[in-house]
Amino acid sequence: MSKTIWILIILATLGFGGWGVVKLAKEDAPTGPDRSVFFPAQNREHIEVGAEHPAFSSNPPSGGWHYSLTAKKKFYDEPINDGYVIHNLEHGDIWITYHPRVSESVKDEIKQFAFPKVLISPREANETDIALVAWERVDAFNLDGGSVPEERINDFIKRYRDQGPEKIPLGVMEAIFN
Repeated sequence: MSKTIWILIILATLGFGGWGVVKLAKEDAPTGPDRSVFFPAQNREHIEVGAEHPAFSSNPPSGGWHYSLTAKKKFYDEPINDGYVIHNLEHGDIWITYHPRVSESVKDEIKQFAFPKVLISPREANETDIALVAWERVDAFNLDGGSVPEERINDFIKRYRDQGPEKIPLGVMEAIFN
């Protein structure tokens, strides 16, 4: 083959590859509005388990005093102490909390969001049915008899996963309490 044909093949391959990367990036971008609220983290101080501290600025807490250990990223049937999960948020994880009053079908629906760097747990202190939490961000809402808003949850995860102040790459071993 001539040199010109090889150049055309290489250019076409690069062009299609670039198009594919752009298309993939667009598909991975959030599509809906950001309904979260910003709450400045009061600090990033590590404290002893059970130590007293001032009240958090958000419910669920989205930053502030926390324990030196993190929680495993998975779906939980039992509550997790906020102090562990706040450390997860600092590392860029997403915390999906659900009020224990939600139905079993809602719990089954939200299990699908147990992605890498996401943990899901019940939380009695929630004022709403569901709260999506990242470092300094909270999107809390009631389901009002409806189904779980999958697009809203996916968009929150796409926007805020890996956005914590401490960058901990996926797969890095962290000191966990459980």
